[in-house]
Amino acid sequence: MNPISTRLNAQIRAITLTSLMLLCAAAGCLGGEDVTTEQTTVESLEPLVIAYEVRDDYTNVDENPQALADYLAEKLNYDVSLYNVDSEGAMIEALRFGNADIAIMDGGAAWVGWQQYDLQVLAADQKSDGRAFYNAHAWVRADSEMAAAATDNDSFTDPFALLSGKTSCHTGWLKSAGMLLPMGYLIGHGYANVVGDPNDVETLRNTIHGFFNENASIPDSGTPYYGYSGAVKCLSEGVGDVAFAKDSTVDSYCGSDNATENEAWCLARDQYVALPAFGQAPSHPVMYNPALMDTAKANAVRDALVGMSSDSAASSVLDGVLNTPGLISTTTEDHLGSYSASIGNIPGISAYYNGKFSINASVTPTIDKIRIAYEVKSDYDNIDENPQILADYLAAELGVEVELYNVDSEGAIIEALRFGNADIGFMDGGAAWVGWKEYGLAAMAADQKSDLRTYYNAHAWVRADSEMATAHLDGDDSTDPFALLAGKTSCHTGWLKSAGMLLPMGYLIGNGYADVVGDSNDVNSLRDTIHGFFNENASIPDSGTPYYGYSGAVKCLSEGVGDVAFAKDSTVDSYCGSDNATENEAWCLARDQYVALPVFGQAPSHPVMYNPDRLDMQTRTAILNALMSMNNEMYVENYSVGGSSYTGCYDITTHVVDSTSAKNTCGGEILDNILNTPGLVRVNTQEHLGSYSSLISNVPGISAYYDTKFDITSA
Repeated sequence: MNPISTRLNAQIRAITLTSLMLLCAAAGCLGGEDVTTEQTTVESLEPLVIAYEVRDDYTNVDENPQALADYLAEKLNYDVSLYNVDSEGAMIEALRFGNADIAIMDGGAAWVGWQQYDLQVLAADQKSDGRAFYNAHAWVRADSEMAAAATDNDSFTDPFALLSGKTSCHTGWLKSAGMLLPMGYLIGHGYANVVGDPNDVETLRNTIHGFFNENASIPDSGTPYYGYSGAVKCLSEGVGDVAFAKDSTVDSYCGSDNATENEAWCLARDQYVALPAFGQAPSHPVMYNPALMDTAKANAVRDALVGMSSDSAASSVLDGVLNTPGLISTTTEDHLGSYSASIGNIPGISAYYNGKFSINASVTPTIDKIRIAYEVKSDYDNIDENPQILADYLAAELGVEVELYNVDSEGAIIEALRFGNADIGFMDGGAAWVGWKEYGLAAMAADQKSDLRTYYNAHAWVRADSEMATAHLDGDDSTDPFALLAGKTSCHTGWLKSAGMLLPMGYLIGNGYADVVGDSNDVNSLRDTIHGFFNENASIPDSGTPYYGYSGAVKCLSEGVGDVAFAKDSTVDSYCGSDNATENEAWCLARDQYVALPVFGQAPSHPVMYNPDRLDMQTRTAILNALMSMNNEMYVENYSVGGSSYTGCYDITTHVVDSTSAKNTCGGEILDNILNTPGLVRVNTQEHLGSYSSLISNVPGISAYYDTKFDITSA
């Protein structure tokens, strides 16, 4: 039934009743005065229809929703009736098509109604504590690194980032506080990337395993770790590292000062720490369709519902029918906004809910143009290097327009992502770190180095006959090779180089070996800090001098100028690793004369960055999948299979050869020519930049330095 027929039915009902009464009056069955009074009453009644899942009978008559209809009829002087539905999906349909005026539904259904059909919240029921929501939290143990990061008042230690790789305890599959809200938050803020089809809710399982690990607890009903108590039990027993539950969960099961009143598995109450709330699970809202209900009527219904808590006549209705102490006036954004911001990032959640509620929904892209921030040259001597080829490739994969947003620096890339002028950008590790820590940008993918890693390890290299090498190799934890570096002469690759200075000095400062000498907000203090921890002879070479770069640092060590060289893991083997000494640099020692101290950090490869506040989950996942598809394409010449020979772009997943398109449009060629990498891999920000961040953030004045270097301005 459509809205017009609904209104006509109400009018026809009133006209019919009036006509019958007039006929009765003409026949003398009623007095004329009585007819006039009844006619006036019927014609003045405004219809109000409530969509409700009505049972055939009620053992407890107080639970019968007719009591709600009767109360509102008396309060509003409306003709209030129940429209029987068999599901929350039917409630949504009833509001969409005018078969009902209001409906009371759970948060998931309300969210679908709002997002898909612009249904709005009229009011919401209260929980026992008077709130119309509960907060969703990640609970961790007090001795965890996440708890330390949450309580140290240091913005650079992000407790949510540290959840990467940990074991998670969920309340169950697709539970709000136990899964949808935390995963929506982690995906939406760029901590976790969707692994798989963004239109399939089952992808969430792989996403959980990808961000946490394969041991994540996703229990079924009836198993020991199911539900709120089960998630906290999972954490308490050391099965998992983080439990996702609501704000009251720990106190409900483990909050008594009398330990015998708590669950047997509980730890002491002070052993649980709640990370900052990441979302609110809403109570049941009263929904309506503003396209079919005028403002005056909506306000009248809202006032009647909210006024029930102060009306003694309504107490049995609130308790028996609505199971709430009262309803409050609220707006759609206030009630569902936090919830929506999280669960809207869950892959396939709209399709899941639409299927659950038997509602059809579109899966078309959310935006019709993707913009890539890129430093474009005015011309390309080698046309294969033109990034427009990349844009065209992605456009074909995504089915939407893709354009290049020309920038002249990595700072401009950051600003383009911050302010929504571009959707993705390729940048180096330093710029990415600034974008992440200062402006909330996130990484979706990273390019691979020649050895297929997305990073290289930073090491301190020492000579085999040094006390540092001995301390490292003696198997005695009490002999610390890094402590022995104090007072030695250091060989750096250059000023503010990652592996050669920022990472080692960040490690030494952060772990208490070296103290900052000078202004902690001035990067130039790093020079004095180096001289203070090592000595005044530290080698900090300029470009073009003998000890500059990776080879220069190892040369400095090899020639006895310094006692330790800071370089990447492959440096020594690159210059001094051949068994044939004539193939090594002239200054090289024998290979066994070099010892690498334990790795102290990772320098990341170039990531693909985006702004999670501006790029929705579905769109960015589509972009990520399109980028990954380049890995599956390689150009072959005279490729033989099945007795035939092929030349063209070979897709290793479909085993199809495209022999008509230009060579430079093949995914593998784009990776090589434009992005200068053998491939891209999916990453999350903490995974890719976390080790780097934890070290360089200790360097004095590094944020201010990068902001200046990248010419970043505040909005």
